Amino acid sequence: MNTAVLPSLAAVPASLSEEALARESARAQAALRRRRWIIISLRLLFLFVVLGGWELLARLKWIDPFFYSQPSLIWEQIAEWQRDGTSQGPLWVQIAVTLEETVIGFLIGGAGGIVFGILLGRNQLLADVFSIYIKIANSIPRVVLGSVFVIALGLGMASKVALAVVMVFFVVFGNAFQGVVEADKYLIANARILGASPRQVTTAVVIPSAMSWILASLHVSFGFALVGAVVGEFLGAKQGMGLLIATAQGAFNASGVFAAMILLAAVALVADFVLTRLEGRLLKWRPAAF
Repeated sequence: MNTAVLPSLAAVPASLSEEALARESARAQAALRRRRWIIISLRLLFLFVVLGGWELLARLKWIDPFFYSQPSLIWEQIAEWQRDGTSQGPLWVQIAVTLEETVIGFLIGGAGGIVFGILLGRNQLLADVFSIYIKIANSIPRVVLGSVFVIALGLGMASKVALAVVMVFFVVFGNAFQGVVEADKYLIANARILGASPRQVTTAVVIPSAMSWILASLHVSFGFALVGAVVGEFLGAKQGMGLLIATAQGAFNASGVFAAMILLAAVALVADFVLTRLEGRLLKWRPAAF
């Protein structure tokens, strides 16, 4: 190495490297913003093409609007529900009922899945004893249990919440259990060497390590909770979006079915946005993406 270069390197001001780092960071942030706007534009373009093509094909009678409806009729149906209400009552009441069932089932199923996943992941004996029963329960088509819950718990909210709980529990449990099992064994060993109790190891090492697994399952499981609530309402209910879909189906109202589906999709998107923000707050320790 040429030692004559060393003095010139040492003479470079520290502010120069800081300015270069700041410029590079600004360029990276600008590139991220451009990419974000490109993605939003492409999403809107894709939506416009799909909806526009659907409307055009329906107007040209290339597809039958009676069976497949069309975007303009779906929008009119939503506006009518908003203005005049549905056959079950005001539209916002139907959404609120389904959302309440979904949130309650999501919270109970999610909490149960996290607790039992961590408990069995940290206790090999319990995992060996209950693993066979969990596999059997998980192999049963959970949607089929909706009929059992309707018979046992009636047409009220309890049967829908129960189905939502079952739909959520196994998803969250599987991820929580796997996250605990995949926790860094060297970190656990170091914590034990430093004198940490089993409870401290679980709360300070294992749970933070499994948090990414748990939060990833929560994103998916809210959709399962919504499915459970809607299917339960579809099988038998007094109010809710599932009953609204069943009523529209019985009347051969394709616009009503699609309108209810779109409203449910909007609820799921809002919930996913909230969960994403929550994940960002709980996982601040992760490095920012560039």
